Amino acid sequence: MGAGKAAPFLRVRGGGGGDPMDAESGGCGAAGARARNKSWRSEMVLAYQSLGVVYGEVATSPLYVYRSAFAGGDIGHSEGNEEIYGVLSLVFWTLTLVTLLKYVLIVLRADDGGEGGTFALYSLICRRVGAGLLPGAGGDDLKEPRDGGAAAPPPPPTSSVRSALQQRRELQWLLLLFALLGTSMVIGDGVLTPAVSVFSAVSGLKLSMVNEEHQYVLLPVTCVILVGLFALQHFGTHRVGFLFAPIVSLWLLCISVIGVYNIIYWNPHIYKALSPYYMYRFLQKTQVGGWMSLGGILLCVTGSEAMYADLGHFSQSSIKLAFTTVVYPSLILAYMGQAAYISQHHSFEKNHHIGFYVSVPEKIRWPVLGIAILAAVVGSQAVITGTFSVIKQCCSLNCFPRVKIVHTSSTVHGQIYIPEINWILMVLCLAVTIGFRDTKHMANAQGLAVITVMIVTTCLMSLVIVLCWNKNVIFALAFLLFFGAIEAIYFSASLVKFHEGAWVPIILSMIFLMVMCVWHYGTAKKYEFDVDNKVSISWLLDLGPSLGIVRVRGIGLIHTEIMSGIPAIFSHFVTNLPAFHQVLVFLCIKSVSVPHVQPEERFLVGRIGLKQYRLYRVVVRYGYRDVQQDSLEFEKALVSSIAEFIRSGDSDQNGYLDGSDSPYERLSIISKGLPFQEDGEPDGSPESSTLKETNPKLVSSKSRRVRFVLPENAQINSEVRSELQELTEAREAGMSFIMGRSYMKAKSGSSLIKRITINFIYEFLMRNSRSPAYAANVPHVSTLEVGMVCQV
Repeated sequence: MGAGKAAPFLRVRGGGGGDPMDAESGGCGAAGARARNKSWRSEMVLAYQSLGVVYGEVATSPLYVYRSAFAGGDIGHSEGNEEIYGVLSLVFWTLTLVTLLKYVLIVLRADDGGEGGTFALYSLICRRVGAGLLPGAGGDDLKEPRDGGAAAPPPPPTSSVRSALQQRRELQWLLLLFALLGTSMVIGDGVLTPAVSVFSAVSGLKLSMVNEEHQYVLLPVTCVILVGLFALQHFGTHRVGFLFAPIVSLWLLCISVIGVYNIIYWNPHIYKALSPYYMYRFLQKTQVGGWMSLGGILLCVTGSEAMYADLGHFSQSSIKLAFTTVVYPSLILAYMGQAAYISQHHSFEKNHHIGFYVSVPEKIRWPVLGIAILAAVVGSQAVITGTFSVIKQCCSLNCFPRVKIVHTSSTVHGQIYIPEINWILMVLCLAVTIGFRDTKHMANAQGLAVITVMIVTTCLMSLVIVLCWNKNVIFALAFLLFFGAIEAIYFSASLVKFHEGAWVPIILSMIFLMVMCVWHYGTAKKYEFDVDNKVSISWLLDLGPSLGIVRVRGIGLIHTEIMSGIPAIFSHFVTNLPAFHQVLVFLCIKSVSVPHVQPEERFLVGRIGLKQYRLYRVVVRYGYRDVQQDSLEFEKALVSSIAEFIRSGDSDQNGYLDGSDSPYERLSIISKGLPFQEDGEPDGSPESSTLKETNPKLVSSKSRRVRFVLPENAQINSEVRSELQELTEAREAGMSFIMGRSYMKAKSGSSLIKRITINFIYEFLMRNSRSPAYAANVPHVSTLEVGMVCQV
């Protein structure tokens, strides 16, 4: 190609100026570093904001803790007050030891690049150990990208625990199942928490209505509020987020003032019940009944896991500041105030009438009822959003069927909405509410879900202490035995209520766990099939530069799951189709087990064969909390990365190998793509030169001009110029997306369980799941789907 023809697509940039794509997507990696350097004023602002997002669930627990503890008939309220004093002492020490000591002071420190939650602990362990079953979780072909600019950790010393996890695959499966069990219980909590919180808040109508009229009003009002809550999810948290912190702050102030009033007016000496001695007196008197009532007392720590899971939205110091200075004192005052009132009243008709609203002065009961309902809605909102986030993480790591994920905020990556999950949660939540119609059974179900997640966190955290913090195994055992013993007692008390509602989270978790395990198993088998049936590069090289077919204008983008070799789907094209695109790109979208991948480490580009082949491999890496770009921006970033790879002359300064010794498997990290502009000039007139491409389907290929912007003083030879010229022509002609559609079938002779798992369950999930996230916005007119049968 002559120099005159190459001129339109090259333009030298005269000055600095950053790439707008970096400005758009580069904030995630530096957020953690900036958060650690915030001033106290900024930390206080974050702490205030965390009240509405993090503490909505734990703040509303005073609505139903005492009611649940006394509702089962296991314990009564006697004149000696041993029961109420014992319950208060248990609540105080459970909040102090589990929430304050375990979560706030210890677990919050175990962040995965600023993120928290069960999956964050799992990915942290797998990466540090170098063994895992999920993509990018330690056993991946690609070197793990850095997260958020953090320095690479020093190589950990060898230990027996680390060696066992690396060498024994059954331990890796056990670790994964344990993490998935905790995740499925979190999803179950997303069903139960809105039902318990809203129903408990609305139950204040009982004391404000005569006779039995409340039984005709309580359930319909609760259902209406729940339907409204789930129906508003598609608007996004950010639309009403500015109201959340004031509502929770007002609620905490309200329960604190009422608590102080009840303490002063009814029983100023109630503080003595905080002594552990009263726990001993309580268990001594009530014995088995007291042990069974622990399932209700456990609800005082609901929301502790949510506090850890929402760590990515705030900093550690802001969450600690909000809990220790506002939330914890307010809850203690609220529980003490209720106990003070109940200790001076022994004429309740039924034990389950012992609750929050009986301790509220009658004159302010209606305003408090309104604030309580708003606070319950806020707490439920946070749990629902947290459930969405957990499912998104599972989808990113191939542990949940693909669902539609809508990002409701352009600034906060964690605010998402998943339509399918939202309506499933709503139906299940309404079914639980209508089916039980009281807080007793719903609280039993919620208690078991909460304590199961806590036990999973305790076990994973003990591994983090040894494997990630490099502490002596004695510290891990001390952590595991101390907190594990406390939680095991509560777990046994919750499990014994199996027939009284505790079966609900077990059934829900088993269903979600089965779905996640089947999806992960089927996806892993499909990946193994792709790897086993990939075509060798030597076969491709034997075809010659033309690949044995006619090369036409345009870019062919072939999606594949493998990162080396040629996917089997491509052999179908070159053997059955008479023509293919002049530029071929094998694209692999890789989800890795870090929260965020820095933009400068996102694209890895390599060449397949000689330069005349015009074959490229691009691996794009996303963290499990990253937001994938839309199709137009992604196309631009992809083309600019390939162009920079061509311009840099295949320099391997920043290159790396993905584990293969072949020179054609080398991938270079493209930290910044070569910028380019696309202008529409349909008739060559000066007026039309200002047109911008807003919709690729509305602009003809002849009117699209691509001009790469080269760095100042850039020197390129004729061969590179020719390759860039061909890339621009292909971009002008358009891009086609070739996607494979795999139909999974178990091999003949497989076991019955495998045939059912693959042929029926996994195929059903495949048919009813969404397309991959990177293909969600691809124009259908540019998409070609090819079906293949995979015998696994």
